[in-house]
Amino acid sequence: MKKIEAIIRPFRLEEVKKTLADIGIEGMTITEVSGFGRQRGHTEIQRGREDNTDLFPKIKIELVLPDELVEIALATIVKAARTGKIGDGRVFVYTIEEAVRIRTDERGKAAVTNN
Repeated sequence: MKKIEAIIRPFRLEEVKKTLADIGIEGMTITEVSGFGRQRGHTEIQRGREDNTDLFPKIKIELVLPDELVEIALATIVKAARTGKIGDGRVFVYTIEEAVRIRTDERGKAAVTNN
């Protein structure tokens, strides 16, 4: 099993969710986060006042999947989230040693697949 953690632009969330659902992946955790990468920060002028912004709103998507779904999910997220501009985000893949579905006590692959 693997955990995919994707940090994406907020306005790309619906497209990522839709394309993941199209390949049969629906369970995920979504968190609103903020951060920065290469774009560092920028200065905006709002109501005549200069404002320095160094953190940008992002969305973190977390999925735990059986190994056989990881590559297609990874490719799907990257394709749906990409705008081609700095700030598109990152995707990380981690190895998961164990998973337990609390309701049924199912373990391993059975705990992360929709039954």
